[in-house]
Amino acid sequence: QVQLVESGGGLVQAGGSLRLSCAASGRTLSSYAVGWFRQSPGKEREFVATISWSYGNTYYAGAVKGRFTISRDIAKNTVYLQMNSLKPEDTAVYYCATGNPFNSLLPAGYSYWGQGTQVTVSS
Repeated sequence: QVQLVESGGGLVQAGGSLRLSCAASGRTLSSYAVGWFRQSPGKEREFVATISWSYGNTYYAGAVKGRFTISRDIAKNTVYLQMNSLKPEDTAVYYCATGNPFNSLLPAGYSYWGQGTQVTVSS
């Protein structure tokens, strides 16, 4: 069993930056991939980025590529999402997820989810 806790969300102006953290406990994330997803009111949960724990392979949604960077700290069992050049359309609750040994772009591909952290970008 893995417990995930996200932090780092908040209110920021357009063009600003935030760094989200996803801290895991219960077991090491080795052999898993970790994904970030987001969901805004009335919309389905959508893929943002994912990273493989062992090799650090990363994948990004087109809407965030070049602005967001996913990374991991193996010693801290933590994954980060650095978000730069934020836009109002990035406003959403951001979730991290794990439990899949492969990088998946689908929410159904992950077994464990955090509670989410709110990101609000004002124009």
